[in-house]
Amino acid sequence: MAGRTRTTKKLAQRIDLDYFKTLQGIPRWRRILSVVFTLLGLGWLGWHGLRGSPTPYNAGPIARQHALIGHKCAACHVSSAGFQRTVTDNACVACHDGPIHHAEQTFSPACSECHVEHKGVMRVASTSDRACAQCHADLAAKDKNTPPRFVAEISNFDRNHPEFAPLRSGQRDPGTIKFNHQVHLKKELRAPQGTVQLKCADCHRPPGFEEAWPFGELEITPATFSLPSRAYMSPVNYREHCSACHTLQFDRRFRESVPHKEPRVVYDFVVKKLTEYIVAHPDQIHTVDEPDKRLPTRPVPPIPRNAEEWVAQRLADAQLLLWRKACKECHALSYPQGPDSLPVVAKAAITTRWLPHASFDHEAHQLLACASCHARAATSKETSDILIPGIQVCRECHRSGGNSAEARCFECHTYHDWSKEKHVNAGYTVPQLVE
Repeated sequence: MAGRTRTTKKLAQRIDLDYFKTLQGIPRWRRILSVVFTLLGLGWLGWHGLRGSPTPYNAGPIARQHALIGHKCAACHVSSAGFQRTVTDNACVACHDGPIHHAEQTFSPACSECHVEHKGVMRVASTSDRACAQCHADLAAKDKNTPPRFVAEISNFDRNHPEFAPLRSGQRDPGTIKFNHQVHLKKELRAPQGTVQLKCADCHRPPGFEEAWPFGELEITPATFSLPSRAYMSPVNYREHCSACHTLQFDRRFRESVPHKEPRVVYDFVVKKLTEYIVAHPDQIHTVDEPDKRLPTRPVPPIPRNAEEWVAQRLADAQLLLWRKACKECHALSYPQGPDSLPVVAKAAITTRWLPHASFDHEAHQLLACASCHARAATSKETSDILIPGIQVCRECHRSGGNSAEARCFECHTYHDWSKEKHVNAGYTVPQLVE
């Protein structure tokens, strides 16, 4: 039987010409799923629309400070701002009033230009350097004829931030207390307890610690309801830091020292003590003390004839010991009315904050050894030395890039002048916030 013959025409007639018009397999399911998910999305939007929920339109999480109103869009996006418009300043100042930075600034940026929400920033104060550089990269004052009082070109901390002002201007410490860091930090320093090795924390501590001082007495201050800030060190004072080694004894008959106060108080204290002593020991009126080795050599005074002369002689010795030796060791004294008058003690003028336009927190840096930043303290001999670290020391840790401490402007500087803050009468109640 002869085989069937198929012509090319007959074979071509067997081909389904609509094959590529019919969806099969993956393309078919892709189209089905696209329609299903589109309908689900529209249904999800419609469901939240009917419920009045703003969830579909949330641009992202907000900062911790605003977490309680995170679900209340109308608290910031007020009706006057519109749905797609930036939050207005009026919405911000309804809860907190941020005074302007400086009276001479040429314009005031909107709150939302610096404090960006819904971008993953957990701290509203974490502003970008760009917000600060829009003015400080080319600083100008309102009065064109008066140049700015600050450096006019600063865009970041890493590259073009100038040296700190006290260090770049040749400024000297205005304090009048005579103090030599090198002497006090040397090994085997003599003290009443024997030889000691002083540490920075023996004199410099933030406020709020009630730990005993090794070379003085803890001065108890009245309790307050607010905890003291530990950002800056407490001022050094005689009673807590110096009194154990630098006593103010004025006479070998008394173990008690004179109070560390103005000369008139010291003078009255010595007179009172001497008068009370000779009244209780009248048999010593006609005695002459052995010369005090702490006083300069001078002729032996005549034997006192009465209590008044005895007090006068001992008072003269006490004043010589105090004014010319004990007090003068640390303080600058002057005698405007002659050598026999009470001295005038120069104001200590101890600087408590060297960078008034910047913020610093010692407690945040407590993992560092003091000498790693204040390296010059161990060799400083003069009171006039300024021992704050320079900008290069700070840049070793505070720099851009990974594995480094924060180096943006906000870390040390604030924009708002909070000394001019105004009280705000907020209108929310607890149920309104938590419902």
